[in-house]
Amino acid sequence: MQLPINLYDLLTARTVESERLEFKTGWNPQDILHTLCAFANDIHNLGGGYIIIGVAEENGRPVLPPQGLQAEQLDAIQKEVVQLGHRLVPYYHPVIAPAEVDGKHVLVLWAIGGQTRPYKAPVSLAKDNREYAYYIRKGSVTLRVKGEDERELISLAATVPFDDRRHHTATLDDLDLGLIRAYLKQVGSDLFASAAQMNFLELCRRMNLVDGPDEFAQPKNVALMFFNEEPWRFFPYTQIDIVHFPDDLGGDSFTEITYKGPLHLMLKEALSHLRSHLILEKVIKYPDRAEADRIFNYAYGALEEALCNAIYHRTYELREPVEVRIFPDCVTINSFPGPDRSILDRDIAAFRFVSRRYRNRRIGEFLKELDMTEGMGTGVPKILRHIKRNGSPLPVFHTDPERSYLLVEFPIHNAFLEPSTEKQAQNRSSSDQVVTKYRPSSDQVESGYSQEMQALVKVLKSEMTREEVQILLHLKHNHYFRLHYLNPALAQGLIEMTLPDKPRSSKQKYRLTAQGKALQAQLKESQHD
Repeated sequence: MQLPINLYDLLTARTVESERLEFKTGWNPQDILHTLCAFANDIHNLGGGYIIIGVAEENGRPVLPPQGLQAEQLDAIQKEVVQLGHRLVPYYHPVIAPAEVDGKHVLVLWAIGGQTRPYKAPVSLAKDNREYAYYIRKGSVTLRVKGEDERELISLAATVPFDDRRHHTATLDDLDLGLIRAYLKQVGSDLFASAAQMNFLELCRRMNLVDGPDEFAQPKNVALMFFNEEPWRFFPYTQIDIVHFPDDLGGDSFTEITYKGPLHLMLKEALSHLRSHLILEKVIKYPDRAEADRIFNYAYGALEEALCNAIYHRTYELREPVEVRIFPDCVTINSFPGPDRSILDRDIAAFRFVSRRYRNRRIGEFLKELDMTEGMGTGVPKILRHIKRNGSPLPVFHTDPERSYLLVEFPIHNAFLEPSTEKQAQNRSSSDQVVTKYRPSSDQVESGYSQEMQALVKVLKSEMTREEVQILLHLKHNHYFRLHYLNPALAQGLIEMTLPDKPRSSKQKYRLTAQGKALQAQLKESQHD
């Protein structure tokens, strides 16, 4: 493993302070474990530190040439270091780098500040030891934590939001200066004028886009989301899928377009598509007054806010896109996961989506600077204002007890309902319905089954695999298919597994039950009518 800094610089302490450097003449596992714990805790946020084994020290300075280690010791010590990492709570492993200095073998342990601090280490490696303690660095000394230092260290245990974490496989080269300067110009930042001449690392630190020591500064996740041309390389399925079903679910045709790129640019392009390809205006004139009413099929401001919120509040650790579905009678915006568990069911029912915790605090900061979102729990009230202004039906929020997804359904304005879609609209969520933990009863047709279950039953023939059914339904995301189609149909007894004793078998297929066949026949008959 190549170190991010010259080893000679480490040994002469020319670039690294003593608080980040420890010399060990030989292998002393207990002392080294405590120092590893201290560097992992990184109480002063210096980026961790280095332990050099095989080098003696005198008054904090290395004694050169080094005493070194025997060649046969290197492999054994590396294996013991791995075992020591499992003794820390939570477990932690440094980067191990054998090296040669003046013809002598040394071993460098590079301990980056941990993401899951604080860390505890056993006070002793004796077999009967049951005592654990926190350790930190102060100057060139590793100390057991006490008093105020312990309270400060424990305060670091607050979970760092995903977008504010360091991305350990990325480098500064993955950030695009052009995108950064374009953003600074758009938000009117004073940094824009000096960004081209400023040292790039300094610019990134000023914008809080990187973390770690200068010799190994790495971009934060939010930096890659906004200032890399291909963020999906780091966060798969960072995209917005817009799917249009002109004949509703189960129809013979559909169109799909996928938007990718930096979050704010991807969002802007997707919103532009909705404005130009979805929004329709209708002017209603009256014989008894000069003013005409101007209404739209959908309140664009409400769609805009909902899509911005989906990008803001989704998780980028799941391989699921944000999906916009356009039906003849409604538009849905779906993202994973759902509302934070701190938002209770009764709060959702009252349109109070105020969370005590935010999944992505930095994404919200950037979108706020771009005037794309306001934060502070104002998203849903803003949606309702646009809905009311246009006279549209209230939106419906769908989620489940596990809060695994959030789907916002926007019914079309009643003035745009065509005879062919009026019954579909009646079968979907009614305007006076606010929220449901499950798919609502008003989302089910006269048969008692949801539109998704009906669509599955329509296409299922003989015995089919999950992949085959998804292809027929034009669905490419497994989680969404299982959540809305497969699992409900199994629970309602419409379909069954061919291998019920082996639900995860690669040979698993699905077929209609007698109940499912009856529904399929009923749907075909009603279609002919």
